[in-house]
Amino acid sequence: MPDLINFYMDDSGTRNPDRTKKQTENSCPDWFALGGILVRQSDELEVREAHEDFCSDWDIKYPLHSSEIRSRSENFKFIETWPIPKQKLFYESLGEFLINLPVIGLACVIDRRGYQARYLDKYGKNRWALCKTAFTVAVERALKYAESQNCKLRVLPERASKVDDTLLKSYFEDLKTNGNPFSNNSSKYAPLEQTNYSSGLYEFKPKNKSSPLAQIADLYLYPICKGAYQSDYKPLLALKEKHKLIDFHIDEMKIPTCGIKYSCFDS
Repeated sequence: MPDLINFYMDDSGTRNPDRTKKQTENSCPDWFALGGILVRQSDELEVREAHEDFCSDWDIKYPLHSSEIRSRSENFKFIETWPIPKQKLFYESLGEFLINLPVIGLACVIDRRGYQARYLDKYGKNRWALCKTAFTVAVERALKYAESQNCKLRVLPERASKVDDTLLKSYFEDLKTNGNPFSNNSSKYAPLEQTNYSSGLYEFKPKNKSSPLAQIADLYLYPICKGAYQSDYKPLLALKEKHKLIDFHIDEMKIPTCGIKYSCFDS
């Protein structure tokens, strides 16, 4: 087996570009994103053991689900019953667990209103689904990083619906066969050649929510998304402080073409 970097991916938001939140424009964040964590195959055991230790310390026997933890609902409704000091200790412990893992956060985050403003009049119903844009961008940037480490890339998205899983697999296979699908005006982002994809993409392997790495991808993705609208969001600041995002692991000049991508935020 070649040296591998695994890209565990989750999604956040609704991928249909026509479904936007009903609130007044700019009254609340509205995004779609795909991304999560990059981890070397050789580091996975360490990550799994850290996940097991955290769950054991807090007697957690179900997946760490970001939205449930934040809202203290469903499996994590019990947090509301704790005294405030214990709640604070739990969230601090969760943060320490996440920032000490040998993983790197990477995602493509698309502002939905900006996407509508940029592409609706130009392409109408022929514009891409948000998942195609986000998947293509995120996987290409993950592959660029893997190549810089002399590794191949395995893509492991969290399972969703059968339709959505099939779509992501088709995007993956299309990248391997045909290369970057963006038009020529994407040259400023230094797109990879088709040969990079055919040789560098190793495997597409969806994972269930029971996967510890899939859960960590979920927990990394939300702060990356939220931080696009709230720069002082504490979980994002913690990731930045510990250099847990890909932008800290590449040349500063390459961040626009290889780092976390925030798309359509200009409007």
